[in-house]
Amino acid sequence: MIATNAAQNAATTARSRFGIRVRGVVQGVGFRPAVFRIAEALRLVGFVRNDAEGVWIEVEGCPEDVARFPESLRRDAPALSRIDALEISPMPPGADAAFLVVASAGTSSEGAIVPADVATCEACLRELFDVDDRRYRYPFVNCTDCGPRYTIVHELPYDRPKTTMAAFDMCPACRAEYEDPANRRFHAEPNACPACGPRVALVEGGVRTSEGDTAMLRAAALLGAGRILAVKGLGGYQLAVSATSEEGVERLRERKRRPHKPLAVMARDLATVDALADSSPAERRALTSPARPIVLLRMRTEAEARVAKSVAPRLGELGVMLPSTPLHHLLLRDGEPLLVMTSGNVSDEPIAKDDDEALTKLADIADAFLVHDRRIHTRADDSVVRGVAGVVQPVRRARGLVPDSIPLPFEAGGVLAVGAELKSTVCLTRGREAFVSQHIGDLEGLEARAFFEEVVQKLGHLLGTSPSVVAHDLHPDYASTRWAIASGLRRCVVQHHHAHVASCMAENGRIEQVIGVAFDGTGCGPAGDLWGGEVLLADLGGFERRGHLRPIALAGAKRRFASHGVWRRPRSSTRASLSRRSRASRA
Repeated sequence: MIATNAAQNAATTARSRFGIRVRGVVQGVGFRPAVFRIAEALRLVGFVRNDAEGVWIEVEGCPEDVARFPESLRRDAPALSRIDALEISPMPPGADAAFLVVASAGTSSEGAIVPADVATCEACLRELFDVDDRRYRYPFVNCTDCGPRYTIVHELPYDRPKTTMAAFDMCPACRAEYEDPANRRFHAEPNACPACGPRVALVEGGVRTSEGDTAMLRAAALLGAGRILAVKGLGGYQLAVSATSEEGVERLRERKRRPHKPLAVMARDLATVDALADSSPAERRALTSPARPIVLLRMRTEAEARVAKSVAPRLGELGVMLPSTPLHHLLLRDGEPLLVMTSGNVSDEPIAKDDDEALTKLADIADAFLVHDRRIHTRADDSVVRGVAGVVQPVRRARGLVPDSIPLPFEAGGVLAVGAELKSTVCLTRGREAFVSQHIGDLEGLEARAFFEEVVQKLGHLLGTSPSVVAHDLHPDYASTRWAIASGLRRCVVQHHHAHVASCMAENGRIEQVIGVAFDGTGCGPAGDLWGGEVLLADLGGFERRGHLRPIALAGAKRRFASHGVWRRPRSSTRASLSRRSRASRA
């Protein structure tokens, strides 16, 4: 416990005490240290602690100072925090002689929100490259403003013993920082240094060949030679290769069995990005945001000379991200300024997160593995966003963007929505909040379905809620539909395009009837027919179909609800068009 110098305030004759419940993103973001500093500045006594619902504060002092505390808290809350509710109740004066940060209470998480992973902050970056700093070139430098969160926590309240950092005991120097209210690592749960924290190693040919900084330098050299490196990132393994090596990129495509889809790149800095692509102010803010997502940018003409053509063949845009961890910063500072950085998986499988899993499944793809001993609890791929009319919209929500909540304009209870078949995510409601999971992928393979079930279980556990209703698609053959039927939960069946419209309504807090236009892919209609391109008069509970694209005969009618085989659609449209022209000609 940490005490302030506010003991003299306890002797004040006129006393006032508030109990304050804070809900929102208030764990793992430096919130308790901020509360401590505000209380100290206002000469208040009491305590702050994490608990199952968020943060609980009790402050006591002269009435004027106590009354100033809530507004000071809103104004000076950490940048990464988000206060959704501040509930204040008067309390009788206590016997506190100081303000304390006390141990967390509770073991459930029925009201707390799990913090998202945060990219390396500027202060930690300066330490990373400061030769006089004790964390010089340490790939796991972090503080209360940055570092792993969602991918390492297995239970709330968010405290070190409930993360994968529990395996590492802090050394005296790190412990002193952790307990010092004036230090930016005050209660930074992943706090570590080279003396006590995780270590990196390089594996080549199945043998651990080097560790520490030697491993980092060797890994950068391999990338400079055009080799493929499997890198353990925040939420799982990534496959990296020089983005300027045509041979290296082609080899990665061949080994990963990804012949055509574009590959994302990681750039050393914004100057490197500017040489490749144009970006709007909103897109630049996304690139440098704490989430560090992949941002889809318009490629410059001169980029063809700076990046291998096979990175994004025949496309006018490029997926670009900046380094999100100290390990990435070191790789790009020591070697190539531009790397292809794609998911570490075999096509159609989830991203690998465990060392043994990666060394086995990626053995035929990667030439070497950059591993470390900080375990990843929850896998999360890189997020993807796109600028639309000056606003950045998520394309794939994952690392850095989950598991943030979306406020709902109504009480939803506990509903688990399991989505469709392709580009799967799930959503779990808790009260008036909806939590969308990280990207899962297409639910075709056994590994993807196992990941789907893992996400459902972990999300419910972290949020401290068990769903009573499962919402699923009309399509009878989707893996998510079959799972919902087998779950034994009360079911709510939702038409595919109505789900798109309703999600837009919920995200924007609309409950009145709307005209919704959903030009999505195909979906199953209520009568078992194929729908696509729908105009719906809808509210959250139902809809009327008011318009749609003209139906066409689909080649391979027996597979009319198949998720893939999209080649049949343009072929069928062409045949229908030629048929209409033929009829017009005869007429």
